[in-house]
Amino acid sequence: MGAHAASLRYYVKMPVQLAQVEAARRNIASVALRTPLVRCYAERYSKPYTEAPSELYLKLENLQPIGSFKIRGAANVMALTPPNRLQRGVLTASAGNMAQGVAFCAQRMGIAATIIAPDTAPATKIRAVERLGGRVIQVPFAEWWNTFETRMYPGIDATFIHAFDDLDVMAGNGVIALELLEDVPDLDAVVIPWGGGGLSCGIAAVLRALAPRVRIYAAEVETAAPLAAAFAAGQPCTVDYKPSFVDGIGSKTVFRNMFEHARKVLDGSLVVTLDEAAQAMKLVAERNRVIVEGAAACAIAAALSGRAGSAKVAAIASGGNIDLDKFTHLVG
Repeated sequence: MGAHAASLRYYVKMPVQLAQVEAARRNIASVALRTPLVRCYAERYSKPYTEAPSELYLKLENLQPIGSFKIRGAANVMALTPPNRLQRGVLTASAGNMAQGVAFCAQRMGIAATIIAPDTAPATKIRAVERLGGRVIQVPFAEWWNTFETRMYPGIDATFIHAFDDLDVMAGNGVIALELLEDVPDLDAVVIPWGGGGLSCGIAAVLRALAPRVRIYAAEVETAAPLAAAFAAGQPCTVDYKPSFVDGIGSKTVFRNMFEHARKVLDGSLVVTLDEAAQAMKLVAERNRVIVEGAAACAIAAALSGRAGSAKVAAIASGGNIDLDKFTHLVG
């Protein structure tokens, strides 16, 4: 199959079309940064990174105004929401990064933002939301997850913005793929942290349309890896979830429709250990002077393992919102 035919085959199947992503780029231009893609010199590393790609690149979404890629999807969906709906305020469920994205955009628009956060959310992220004027309601994990499913919270009449299961959010995230291909057109593989799937599927939809030869992997942590389990079972299933410093990704299960997207566009999920994630944090801090949070570190660790390939690989450094005391403890 020729490149054009392959591109068309993926394009017509993807829920997020290139025109939506290109429009999203215009919608978010005044809010989100075009982040740098930098080399991480993996070939200079010693054990345990001897299998690392010959060219490893880091897409530094941790440099966004809120320290996370989530500003892209939040900005796009809010730009496309009718003003009369926005005036009621906005509501989202988030462990911290989407909360900051929604609160940041709401503050710019002069509207109220309410965040339903799990009681395991790090204080650093909660404080950041509050500094942006967001109202935070912390609830048990199960109640928080239920908010994703119901897209509402009792007593709050506001427009719900889903952190990942929203085509406009995915389109905003897909802009990252446009930037990747502009910077390194001959990429061989991309590794993306898997939270709910909005980042992975948004990026992958664009890559499948424009560069179908690129291998695309999700990255998960061993303490919460529902996508790997779903791929193994052929359908979403429930896994044990253990809270850890990797707080930006991980859950008990995968939404069925997000799994259907994922099985079309991803080549698999690469699961890393907590120790591997911590070591990736340390390595990137030492070599690139970059601070990343646990979710981003999982993608970097998976890439460093060599399982995504040995040539040109990009890891999405999805965010850098980690408590500094926790960071120094992990990398010390």
